[in-house]
Amino acid sequence: MSSNIRAMIANVEVENLEDAIPLYQDLAGDAEVRRFPYRELELALVGPFLLYSGPLEKYVSQNATVIVESLTPVLDTLGKAGAEILEAPNEVPNGTRIVARHPDGSVFEYMQPRA
Repeated sequence: MSSNIRAMIANVEVENLEDAIPLYQDLAGDAEVRRFPYRELELALVGPFLLYSGPLEKYVSQNATVIVESLTPVLDTLGKAGAEILEAPNEVPNGTRIVARHPDGSVFEYMQPRA
């Protein structure tokens, strides 16, 4: 059976995207920077790093973003494990996402990109 997980992205809270981007771009090998808004936050995807800035107190801090082929098996597995779904599947600029708190307390965003 192949893995449903495509990639993991480190989530990094920053005060100022402009100040933070050069370091992460250098770390990621001069990766392209993709900027986009999400609600009141400003985000920048820089290689394996997702930088975000804004009124962070309104959001649950996440350990990482897990990019998956399909959210269906993720929801099944999380349900069996007794995880808490903090944000039900919803459409965002990059696809469909959920946010879940695992039984160990860690919080992950799971993202199924648009086809």
